Amino acid sequence: MLYTEIPTLRPVTPLLDEINAPQHLRQLEQSQLAQVADELRQYILYAAGQSGGHFGANLGVIELTVALHFSFNTPQDRLVWDVGHQAYPHKVLTGRREQLTTIRAKDGLAAFPTREESEFDTFGVGHSSTAISAGLGMALASRYQKQDRDVVAIVGDGAMTAGMAFEAMNDAVAHDADLIVVLNDNDMSISCSTGGFAKHLAAIWEQGQFVNIDEQGEAFIQDHPEWGYNSRLHASATDAADNLFKAIGFDYFGPFDGHDVEQLVQVFNALKKRKGPRLIHIYTKKGKGFAPAEAEQIKYHAISKISAKASSAKAPKYSDVFGQWLCDEAAQDSRLVAITPAMCEGSGMVEFAQDYPERYFDVAIAEQHAVTLAAGMACEGLKPVVAIYSTFLQRGYDQLIHDVALQNLDVTFGIDRAGLVGEDGPTHAGAYDYAYMRTVPNMVIMAPKDENECRQMLHTAYLYNGPAAVRYPRGVGLGVEIQAQLTEIPMGKAEIVASFNEQYEEHISLLAFGSRVGVAIVAAENLAQKHDVAVKVVNMRFVKPLDEKILSELAEHTSLFVTVEEHAVMAGAGSAVNEYLAHAQILKPILNLGLADNFMAQASHEQMLQESGLDAEGIQHSIEKVWLKLLQTA
Repeated sequence: MLYTEIPTLRPVTPLLDEINAPQHLRQLEQSQLAQVADELRQYILYAAGQSGGHFGANLGVIELTVALHFSFNTPQDRLVWDVGHQAYPHKVLTGRREQLTTIRAKDGLAAFPTREESEFDTFGVGHSSTAISAGLGMALASRYQKQDRDVVAIVGDGAMTAGMAFEAMNDAVAHDADLIVVLNDNDMSISCSTGGFAKHLAAIWEQGQFVNIDEQGEAFIQDHPEWGYNSRLHASATDAADNLFKAIGFDYFGPFDGHDVEQLVQVFNALKKRKGPRLIHIYTKKGKGFAPAEAEQIKYHAISKISAKASSAKAPKYSDVFGQWLCDEAAQDSRLVAITPAMCEGSGMVEFAQDYPERYFDVAIAEQHAVTLAAGMACEGLKPVVAIYSTFLQRGYDQLIHDVALQNLDVTFGIDRAGLVGEDGPTHAGAYDYAYMRTVPNMVIMAPKDENECRQMLHTAYLYNGPAAVRYPRGVGLGVEIQAQLTEIPMGKAEIVASFNEQYEEHISLLAFGSRVGVAIVAAENLAQKHDVAVKVVNMRFVKPLDEKILSELAEHTSLFVTVEEHAVMAGAGSAVNEYLAHAQILKPILNLGLADNFMAQASHEQMLQESGLDAEGIQHSIEKVWLKLLQTA
């Protein structure tokens, strides 16, 4: 059925309510699976409305998920989901139905498959294009351990644009591994799929023939039913029209209708009778069954809770600040080109892509390629800007070092979603970028305290002749006035932004980086009101190069240095301060505040900050404990 509204009351789902594990699903008649799928779609609509979260991809794989759990003996057979945007139906069918409304909330279900959460979650995911590699590892381990099981990796067409997926397919053929890959082709990742691979999939569909499989597991070529033909030509799969998967060495079947649950069951049952690397190509519609999502697939990639009140804040998102700066900088410098690994909308690049299409490069889910592409452009005198999330730049780390920094190439990195990201959990946290960038020679790293400073830092990074990064948080800014004029910030220069109780001899110097500057000022003011101590707050602005001059000047009167950052304490910005003070032989007590050495489960951003002691109250409390202890030992 096609639905037009998200239900606010739990729908009536009699068949679904009896399924508390896949074995219950497998007790049903095959003819009942369509009703299960319809009830599951209604429930996903309801639950996503209650919790918010990923939406369109889950609606698109409902029939596929039902068919997989009906056909395969999970969890003995392994299902490996790629990314995990589409795992909500899987969670419902594997005993987590009534918990689904808690997804992404503190102490609720994780946003993605998580091994700790269920034995049916065979591999923890959140980043794209890992499923074939992980599934191959499981298949080879099963062979070595003489375990008889099927392994199925479910990947989207967007995920197949990453080189890692093809590395895994190449290796699967080399080992003649017993692995089934389900290619869920909906012509979408988060943005629209781009590139030669997307064109190749479209060409396969347009050929008008597909490779079917009979009950004995034998392949035959058939005119595609969508064209109304009935001819049936028996042949081996290798006799079908050439395609990339067969060229690699996979047995190829499809393309099939991914919303025909009974046909999918027949295909999976037949595929189990074959061995070796097999790929089944299915077509689905992202947002299937919900009319608004079918019509606007990008908009409905994820949704907020339907009960959430619209924000009255007028502050722009940091991604919007980046997007506006990109357009403004491009208007005055024709050398600027912009690159994104499939995150046009998320990175705020829609307007730039429309206004400067010849200077906009969406490389699909290929972070390594994005970084080295920028390096190549920089070699020819262009000034590339790479828009990328912190968690995804991790995937291009070797390229950052070897291809950009080693050659000191002029590449600007706009690093979004830095720090904690809330409900998406640890797979998407940008908690390590200071650490993995500041050890790299030639890198410049900046962190803005607000949205105007973000704009000016991006301009500063762009003017710098070498690799430079500006890392900024997810969500909206503080609501400060954004200056249209682009002004370069002095390289490596911090600024004192608040000073309290200057009459006292005892001083606490609070060195704040990026998003923690504002709350550090609040914490400092509260400290000064409670204790007879002077407190200065410094907006450090630069993680590298560090403002060593201001640190030396502050040290003359500082009784306690405190660093605070929304980043891992280990190897972070505070560590950079520690290293300088030690090198300069400045012996002062120092307290480093940041993220502890553990992965944080999903919660709201505010809850995460509070739990980490990085809100104003937590910062104040941590400083007070150390300060009072210092007074006792003085």
